[in-house]
Amino acid sequence: MFETYYGLSRKPFSKTPDPSFLYLSRAHEEALARLQYAVEEKELAVLTGEIGCGKTTVTRALVDSLDEQRYKVVMLLNPRLTAAQFLRTLARRLEVSAPAGFKDDLLEALYAKVYEHYQAGITPVIIIDEAQLIPGKETFEEIRLLTNFQLDDANLLSLILVGQPDLRRRLNHRAYMPLRQRIGLYYHLGPLPEEELQGYIEHRLRRAGRTEPLFSPEAIRALYRYSGGIPRLINSLATTALLEGMSAEAPLIEAPLVEAAARELGLDGPRLN
Repeated sequence: MFETYYGLSRKPFSKTPDPSFLYLSRAHEEALARLQYAVEEKELAVLTGEIGCGKTTVTRALVDSLDEQRYKVVMLLNPRLTAAQFLRTLARRLEVSAPAGFKDDLLEALYAKVYEHYQAGITPVIIIDEAQLIPGKETFEEIRLLTNFQLDDANLLSLILVGQPDLRRRLNHRAYMPLRQRIGLYYHLGPLPEEELQGYIEHRLRRAGRTEPLFSPEAIRALYRYSGGIPRLINSLATTALLEGMSAEAPLIEAPLVEAAARELGLDGPRLN
């Protein structure tokens, strides 16, 4: 499609959370650094952000940065689990043989596996994405109990909860105080600021094989107005603008092409003036 027309080796604005395309804005770099610290210190961490701000991409970059010999990563992408389902799923991912049917026995088996990893110099890292969808307080209580997997001088695993702002609001409720007291690190990931958008566009184009400018300064300002700096919306607008540009045989993406893309995507008015 437009890749050949614009001299690209692959799609520069895919919606998939490919960590190789992660643009380390100031906020994204800080989020990644804090998660790496939480893993090193075996902390319970919470990463929140609006839809499309790059939370999942940051966690994928975190996983890629970890030494496979030292860390055992467990990603839970569907947290709509009861407390019992959560523990059984975690046991399977940690390769606990024949997980027990009773909760106490299952927790003992999980602890034994985590301690086995500790003796081998391996730290389990449990990442729960879309954690705002966890259905009940009981599942959060099991997450809290996992923080009890510790020795006198060290925690045995790291837990990272990733979710939309509703997760933070939920955890602020008094019913979740015991879990909240175990959280060692919070970070909220917001939209890209306008001054970083050009760097974001250029970075993704370079990763896709193009070093020459493709979006005019006016087009980049239009991308920001219609996206509000949210990376997922930027990607959708930029991709649609590239398709529009190819159809119009435009050598450069100008602001009217971004405006046409916004209309096509149903973004009738700028998100920011």
